[in-house]
Amino acid sequence: MPNVFNLKDLPLMQLRSPIPEYVWHTSPNLSKIANAQHIQFHVRSLDSGKFSFPYHFHRNAEELFIIISGSAMLRTPEGFRELVEGDIVFFEMGSSGAHQLYNHTDKPCVFIDIRTTVGIDVCEYPDSGKINILPYREIYRSQDQVEYHLNEDKVTDKWPPEIIRNNTEEDVEGS
Repeated sequence: MPNVFNLKDLPLMQLRSPIPEYVWHTSPNLSKIANAQHIQFHVRSLDSGKFSFPYHFHRNAEELFIIISGSAMLRTPEGFRELVEGDIVFFEMGSSGAHQLYNHTDKPCVFIDIRTTVGIDVCEYPDSGKINILPYREIYRSQDQVEYHLNEDKVTDKWPPEIIRNNTEEDVEGS
């Protein structure tokens, strides 16, 4: 059964962050209401002088903005560009899809934000060097990235000795 949403019927709740530049209004999670399996979508409104989420990109999600009214400046790896009513912007996975909006006007910018949700996503924030494991919102500093085998060298210490074979040079050669 199709779900029909009308912009004039959607309540927009204000969301604030501890940083005053990040304040926006958002609809309820329409994807939950529609029982969507692989996309999330919201109607969002960005007030004058405010930024959307911090500059970011997704490793396992695509995102799409549809500007319904107003305008905003878009930041991407290619630079800055004004988005206006009617613009549709697709952000691919990976660093080339990094983006952030800033409302440089006196009027709200209303847009639809659509994102795929297939499994776990890793969202990266190039400006602050963080990664976010979604949907869990586990946030880490990317500077702490380590080599895969770091501290894995004493694996036999974690197992009962009666289970671990005592490999000798003969055992290795016969393998």
